[in-house]
Amino acid sequence: MPEQMPEQFYDKIFVARQPIFTAEMKIWGYELLFRHGDTQSAVFTDGDQATTQVIADGFALGVRGMENRIKALINFPRNVLLGHAPYVLPSERCVVEILETVLPEDDVMEACRELKANGYTLALDDFVGDPGFEPLCEIADIIKVDILGKTPSEVRAIVNGLKGYKVRLLAEKVENINMFNVCQRLGFEYFQGYFFSKPEIVPGRKLSASQSTKIKLLKELNESEAELSRLVEIIQTDLSISYRLLKYINSARFSLRGKIESIQRAVNMLGRQNLRQWLQVVILSDINSTDKGQELVRISVLRGRFLQLLAASGTAPFSSDSMFVMGFFSVLDAILDQQMEQVLDEISLDPDIKATLVDPQSEHAVWVGFLNELDRGSWAGLEDKARQMGIPMELVDNAAIEAAIWTDEVMGDAS
Repeated sequence: MPEQMPEQFYDKIFVARQPIFTAEMKIWGYELLFRHGDTQSAVFTDGDQATTQVIADGFALGVRGMENRIKALINFPRNVLLGHAPYVLPSERCVVEILETVLPEDDVMEACRELKANGYTLALDDFVGDPGFEPLCEIADIIKVDILGKTPSEVRAIVNGLKGYKVRLLAEKVENINMFNVCQRLGFEYFQGYFFSKPEIVPGRKLSASQSTKIKLLKELNESEAELSRLVEIIQTDLSISYRLLKYINSARFSLRGKIESIQRAVNMLGRQNLRQWLQVVILSDINSTDKGQELVRISVLRGRFLQLLAASGTAPFSSDSMFVMGFFSVLDAILDQQMEQVLDEISLDPDIKATLVDPQSEHAVWVGFLNELDRGSWAGLEDKARQMGIPMELVDNAAIEAAIWTDEVMGDAS
């Protein structure tokens, strides 16, 4: 099975994961967008010689840390759909996305019927209501409606045109909470886009006592003079954190010969800087335990580690540790549903880092834009920005892969 393949097979593949939520804001699945380090581009276009190895490796990397119930959606252009590539993936987890460029020709329809007969779920991607796709609408289980830039009445017209089909509707490219609400009222079951990564500001809303306590701990951890003894104290006074630390230090990541059962020994092995970083992840994970919150925490950790690794390029405006902090706190407003400036007033941050996170026009805001391209799997945008910033794409690719693996390891033991 793909999940069991050794990591060295996919060491040049990075996978961007775009979450798909239910109407109740529970994670239903992820769309996996692959980037291959050898080609410097997304691997799935009609002109590619996409191999089953790349597909299997990308899937194996993309589902790391995901529960078995979570679906994985993967784009298949015409040439790849007609081959046997989809069959290397498990039908119970993989949703085959038929790209909008694929026409319902005889060979395509035959391939779709065979996939359905073998238990695969089919999704029609980027549907905008154009005629000519009726046979694919008939056979699809899910239709993904591209709503970017459309008015509510335009979306309603597309939905009305699909009423004769027995399909579930997925709204994609949902960029704000208002459009999420519109699509929910129109009967969409699933929602994909970056509406969830923007704070839902409700006047008068206050942080809970528990959240306020965690924010105070984050502030303390971000103080450069935080002593190791104080970090140990934070861990030892919280049974849950103590358990997670021992689980983390005894994980396969550290390849220890004997089991570590002492908090003090675990602390000594990690060292102050690594321990502080790990604690930040654990505490942020505890601040918002909803599916939305946990997805945003995963994004935060990935962003932080990615920027920390990019500091090796020599072009970063801050130290590697500060770059981690900048990426790590870059979606804190969405996690807490508070204005970024208000949230950061509670945390000790370098004024330049704070300005970068608060002001899109600030000197170093390009780094936040760089992170946004990474989140969206916008490979062309990522390459353009890397070129402008003087960062080698090889370093970007390697940092993205390493950050994803590190994030899965840390998040697995932080939860």
